[in-house]
Amino acid sequence: MAIPILAVIGPTAVGKTSLSLDFAKALNGEVISVDSRQVYRYMDVGTDKVDHTTRREILHHLIDVVDPDETFSAADFAEQATAAADRIRERGRVPILVGGTPFYYRAMLDEVLTIDVPSDPDIRRELDAVGDEENGPAKLHSILEEVDPDSASRLHVNDTVRVIRAIEIFKLSGKPSSWWRDRPKKESGRFAPLYFGLTRPREELHRTIAKRVRQQFHGGYPEEVRWLLDNGFSPELPSMKGFGYRELVLYHMGKMSLEEGIESDTAATRRFSKRQMTWFRKFSPAIWYDLSEKEYNKVLSSMIDEAVRHLRAGGVVL
Repeated sequence: MAIPILAVIGPTAVGKTSLSLDFAKALNGEVISVDSRQVYRYMDVGTDKVDHTTRREILHHLIDVVDPDETFSAADFAEQATAAADRIRERGRVPILVGGTPFYYRAMLDEVLTIDVPSDPDIRRELDAVGDEENGPAKLHSILEEVDPDSASRLHVNDTVRVIRAIEIFKLSGKPSSWWRDRPKKESGRFAPLYFGLTRPREELHRTIAKRVRQQFHGGYPEEVRWLLDNGFSPELPSMKGFGYRELVLYHMGKMSLEEGIESDTAATRRFSKRQMTWFRKFSPAIWYDLSEKEYNKVLSSMIDEAVRHLRAGGVVL
C-alpha cells in the first residue's frame, strides 16, 4: 500500500507555511520544504524561510541543503525528500510537504519530468540570449552535447526550440531528457498524496505579496544580498538570478533604486503566483480552500478532518 502523505500547495504568499505548521502541530507531523530557493544556505530573508525558533519546535527538512554556488536539481530533491519522508514515517510521524515549486512535487511523487513540465522563464531568457549571439545555435548545441549527448545526436544544430528545451530539462532536473524518457516507470507510486490547495481573492493576494516584499526589503534583504556578494557569490549564479535577488544586485551596483527594486520584485512575484496556480490546478487528488483572511479559522478544522481521513484510510494510526 502506498504511504499516505499530506501536501500543501498554492501560490506564493497565500498562507501555505501557516497551514503546514498547524497540520504539524495537530497531526504529529514534520515538514518537508518543497521550495527550490529555500534549499540554499545564507539566503533566508529573500526566500522567506521559517525562523529557527519554529524549526526547533517543528522539524523541517530540505532547508539549507547546499551553498548558493552549488547545483541542486529536481532529481536531487526527489531523492532527498523521499529519504526524509521515509525517516519521518519510521519515527511514527506524518510527512507534510509544503512549498510552491510544482516541478519538485512532480519529480518526487509522479516521476514526470519531461512531459507537461512548466518552463522556467529565467532559464529560457538565459538560453535565448545565447541563441541570439553570433553562432548562437552552434553554441547552444555545444552546451547540449556536454549535458545530453543522446539528445544532441538526435537534434539538428538549427532546431533551436528543441535544443533549448532539452537543455532546460537538464538544468531543472539534473538529468538529461533521454534519461527520464528511457527510465522504467513504476506501476504505482510509493506515496499517496492528498493535496490541500490554497487560494485567496486575487486582489487580496496581490496586497499580501506587496506587503511581504516591502517588509523583506526593509527587513534585512539588501544586507543579505550585500553579504552574499562580499563573500564571493557571483551575480551570475542561478541562485542569485531569482526575482528579488537580481533586483538587489542591481541596487548594490547603483543601477536600480530600492523603490524600483521593490516594484520590480512585486510585479515578478505576482506573475509567478499566476503561473503557480496554472500548474497546481492540474494536481490531483486535491481539495481547494479559499484562505481569505475571514475564512481561515472556519476551514482549518475541515482541512484537519480531511487530512485525518486520508491518513487513516492509508493505515496511519493517529
